[in-house]
Amino acid sequence: MAGHSKWANIKHRKAAQDKIKGKTWSKLIREVTVAARQGGGGDMTINPRLRLAVDKAYAQNMPRDTIERAIARGAGDTEGMDYEEIRYEGYGPGGTAVMVECMTNNRNRTAGDVRHAFTKCGGNLGTDGSVAYLFTHQGMLSFAPGTREEALLEAALEAGANDVVGNEDGSLDVITSPDSFSAVKDALVAAGFIGQGEVTFHAATRAELDRDAAERLLKMIEMLEELDDVQEVYSNADIAPELLEELG
Repeated sequence: MAGHSKWANIKHRKAAQDKIKGKTWSKLIREVTVAARQGGGGDMTINPRLRLAVDKAYAQNMPRDTIERAIARGAGDTEGMDYEEIRYEGYGPGGTAVMVECMTNNRNRTAGDVRHAFTKCGGNLGTDGSVAYLFTHQGMLSFAPGTREEALLEAALEAGANDVVGNEDGSLDVITSPDSFSAVKDALVAAGFIGQGEVTFHAATRAELDRDAAERLLKMIEMLEELDDVQEVYSNADIAPELLEELG
């Protein structure tokens, strides 16, 4: 089964994300706090979302005591600001479908900021469900070209993965449910497979963009990611690797 994600794109996107670490910790603390409020509370063994949030925090070198305070706040052990989760959906330049995941204590402020970013870059917000149907919530672990496919497939399926997808560039993607992502990742690491991955919203169909639309979309995503209330931005944009590199 042929996929469309590119190992080079993944590495480039990770590098780009590393440039905006200034607000990363505050967003991660918010994610840990909200995740700890979910079913299972502060127990990571029964709260896979919290386990994922904590793993992401450690990956950004966040101190243990900072993480533990966020867990305690979310689990209700200490008083803290109450955040709600909101998803905004709409269309960006070139007809791209865009979803914006937010955590906020002021819904009106967040809505205004997100709408401004869409409008300024030639997009428009839609109603709930207007583009969500184009995306699947899933875990994805990507492995570089040259990875032993049969061995990875066997280890992944044994660990509970849903599928292993091969891409045109020779890279491999292991697909999981959101809840099983951490367990599958741990099993693959134990088997000697180290990849890059995350729980994400994956678009089944892609919108190929020319240079102008790509530039405007990347600007819109940058504006959205700079907002304190925005946690993640997802789109179905298909930007050629060489164009992505050119636009920086």
